Amino acid sequence: MRSFEEIYAIAEGRHGDALPARIGNGPAPPEALAARPEDRWLAQFTKSVFQAGFNWKVIEAKWEGFEAAFQRFDVDACAFMPEPWFEELCADTRVVRYPAKIRAVQDNARLIADMREGGGVGSVIGGWPSEDFAGLLDVLKRKGARLGGSTGQYALRFLARDGYILSRDVIARLVAEGVIDKAPTSKRAMAEVQGAFNTWRDESGRSLIEISRVLALSI
Repeated sequence: MRSFEEIYAIAEGRHGDALPARIGNGPAPPEALAARPEDRWLAQFTKSVFQAGFNWKVIEAKWEGFEAAFQRFDVDACAFMPEPWFEELCADTRVVRYPAKIRAVQDNARLIADMREGGGVGSVIGGWPSEDFAGLLDVLKRKGARLGGSTGQYALRFLARDGYILSRDVIARLVAEGVIDKAPTSKRAMAEVQGAFNTWRDESGRSLIEISRVLALSI
């Protein structure tokens, strides 16, 4: 496995002086994540769930309708969604009428409500150690609804939580470095991915977000 400095040099050779701008900003600090209202966490989880398998522009164009239909993603209202409201949503043209994904809003609202015992969703997710980002993804997959795979990864990225996205290019770089031999689907493979990111994080002092982008830009 190459050092982060060597992989950065490959990305720099491809993008030159534009590389720093393409890497962009790092994560939000934990205190900013803790302060984000829980309805905004549910909103982003919902947006990422509905974007999966759909044209993202369609969801963006309808998003104000989603906000209105789901009562601005009030967590308690969504968590205790009565059946008549669920049925109305399944026929509501303001949203994408996909019953399983509409039900996921309720399930993820319940997950967020449960996190209040740990200080709130922002504190739980924001305070999760970056060296165990794979563990956080596993929690979202097991306890959330439709938040496995890249859906949870993109949701956390849009919320500015430190982490990596296992995009096609990032996976290609991980394969090239001998970390994995294919897209990781098992806990063991995810542990290997996490270990590589932790090594590069220790070497560079950069966030997982920055490392992930450098890996993608090296392909």
